[in-house]
Amino acid sequence: MTDVAKRLLICLSALFPALVYFGRDSISPQVLALVLIALVVLRRTLAFGIRSNFWLVAGGLLLAAVAFRSNDNLALKLYPVLVNTALLAIFALSLRYPPTVAERVARIGRPDLPPAIVAYTHKVTAAWCVFFGANALIALWTAVWQPDHVWFYYNGIIAYCLAGFMFLVEWCVRRRVLRAQGW
Repeated sequence: MTDVAKRLLICLSALFPALVYFGRDSISPQVLALVLIALVVLRRTLAFGIRSNFWLVAGGLLLAAVAFRSNDNLALKLYPVLVNTALLAIFALSLRYPPTVAERVARIGRPDLPPAIVAYTHKVTAAWCVFFGANALIALWTAVWQPDHVWFYYNGIIAYCLAGFMFLVEWCVRRRVLRAQGW
């Protein structure tokens, strides 16, 4: 898959909550389920090298099938729950079976990480686990118990802003940690 196709797929995935929300009155849940099927099948071809990707695709296809059969948006609104749960599983499994996700990313630029930096990447991965777990729970709460506009604002805007903020804070902390290690 080309870089342009990968970026397009990422954008379409990020915009899925907007499509569900703004299309709720004009696009049937069955059509949106077909869009979700296309997204998850295309995502499967997007090789991130993550074994758990199969479960995200299978879960996405299951949610699409439920939405198609029930002709209801609830299953579609659960897709952010699935994505966050899958990311939580990937990051948590890397804590149990190192190297952690953060360590793998860090080793791309510097394969020779000192033990202190490896310990830091472990903490970063744990912090992302907390983030993805909390995000999954809030996404579930908004999908099941909140009006559509609350679901959209959280899953289509706020969650992305929180992830960006988390990344920014981690980047600032990482710079201090690296400086303290003489990097």
